[in-house]
Amino acid sequence: MRGPNRRKTTRARSLRRDENDAEAVPWGELRGRRFGGYKFVRQFSIGPFFADFACREILLAVEVDGSQHADSVHDAKRDAFMNANGWSVVRFWNVDVLQERKSVLDTLAAILDGRLQEPVRSRDLTYLPAERSA
Repeated sequence: MRGPNRRKTTRARSLRRDENDAEAVPWGELRGRRFGGYKFVRQFSIGPFFADFACREILLAVEVDGSQHADSVHDAKRDAFMNANGWSVVRFWNVDVLQERKSVLDTLAAILDGRLQEPVRSRDLTYLPAERSA
């Protein structure tokens, strides 16, 4: 029987405790099924990685990143791993979450509603939908 992974649980708790302002803002909107009735969790373990927020219902990982993540090889590996395991990944910049909250939430709503289905790689948004078998 498989039990809890204490190391991952400890790490997730630490990440939740140390969240920054850019993570706290969307969490206020996403928690408790407040956003379109979808259930999100924070610092969710997906394999060896942690997603800032995750909606298990539709396998969506939401990342809120600072400038240190620009052109990150580690993030590219993480995105590829998540996609290969059926997870779609959306990345927003910290500054956009803090200054353009409505636009960020509108984009997230479009993903959840299925209005945004194509990959996006732009200066201020990355969306990598997972391949879904028909």
